[in-house]
Formats: sequence, structure tokens, C-alpha cells
Amino acid sequence: MKLTADDHARIARAIAEAETRTSGEIFCVLAGRVSAYRDISLGWAAAAALILPLSLVPLGFDATWLPGFGSGWEVAHLAAREVTVGRTLSAYAMVQAAVFLAVFLLTSIPVVRRLVTPRAIRRARVRRVALSQFLAHGLHMTEGRTGVLIFAALSDHQVEVIADQGIHARVDRDVWAGAVEVLVRGLRSDRPVEGFEQAIGLCAQVLAEQFPPGSQNPNQIADRLVVI
Repeated sequence: MKLTADDHARIARAIAEAETRTSGEIFCVLAGRVSAYRDISLGWAAAAALILPLSLVPLGFDATWLPGFGSGWEVAHLAAREVTVGRTLSAYAMVQAAVFLAVFLLTSIPVVRRLVTPRAIRRARVRRVALSQFLAHGLHMTEGRTGVLIFAALSDHQVEVIADQGIHARVDRDVWAGAVEVLVRGLRSDRPVEGFEQAIGLCAQVLAEQFPPGSQNPNQIADRLVVI
């Protein structure tokens, strides 16, 4: 999702207009991806490699099932039987490796990876990155601790609204649900700018009730959208 200079300008104007109604500060971040989730793919691949080949054992799996691992001759004496066992174990290891690689590649496909990644993990990682952006852009250093971050992660399909300590002490976190909903709706319909504009407006309504603008109302944080 590529935003133009005009898109950035629209969001900046929406923030500037919103902050005329409150002493709070609003900042927006749009992330393409917060994590590659390779550990999730590796976890699924390892589990599949350990579990799926076991289903072959009751079927009498041996080395002859794989080309190049069996000679086609029946052997009976002890030494030959030991060679056969060794070949069977090698063939089983090959099956495990093949399953591991296949599942890893399958779960590396973005759509599949998102489906097999537990929602709680995706949400935790999105929130961790959102918090790092909150701190990186100084939203925790505003006068009165009234900074609000609107964070959207595209590939994770997650939106976070983080309010600083001064707001959190006076505003229930559930009131941000409307802002999250309109932004999610805008992203789903490929109208991210409208989604951000509406989310900014709803956040401003909440802030205006509890934190009206002061006599000077300085702009402490730049009015803009950051894309990472």
C-alpha cells in the first residue's frame, strides 16, 4: 500500500485540525510488517517433521519406499539386516527433512503464515512495535503526558491505539474501540487515508472532553504519518 505526498498531507491536516480542539498530541504510524514470524514457520515445520512421518510406521515403512534406498533383494542374515535397519533410518530421516522443508516453505507464504500464527502472538508483537514507536517519537514526553499513537500494521491486520499515562488515568481504554474500528474498515476497503482521518477525529473527540486546549496550546509533536 503506497501513500502519495497528498495522502500524507491530508493526514497531517487532520491531525492539525484535531489538535486545535485539545491539548493532547496525536501521532500516526503505518507499518508494512512488524515481524517475519520465521520462528513460527520453524515451529510448525519442526512439529510436522516430528509427528507426520510417524504415521508411516504402522504401515510398515522401510527403505524400499524411497528410490535409491533399497536393492530390491530380500536379506536374512544378521549383518545384512543391520544394513537394512540403517537404510530405513536414513530413509526416515529423509522423509522428515522433506516434510520440514515443505511445511516451512508453505508457512512462509504470507497468507498461510498469518493463518497459522496465533492471534495472541501477532497482537503481542504489533503492540511491542507500537510501544517502541510511541517512545521513539517522544509521545511519552509531552506536557501532561497526553500523547496518543494510532498504529496500524498492514500484513498483521492489527491496529493499536496507545494513550499515555495522563490520558489513561482519566479515560477508559475501551473508548478507543471506535477509532480502531474505523481505521480497520478503511484499511480493509483500501482507503487508509480516510480510515486515519476518521480515527484521528474520534480520538480528538475523546481528548477534547477531558483535555481541552490551553491558552497557548503549543504543538509538541510533529503532525504527520510515519511509514515504516
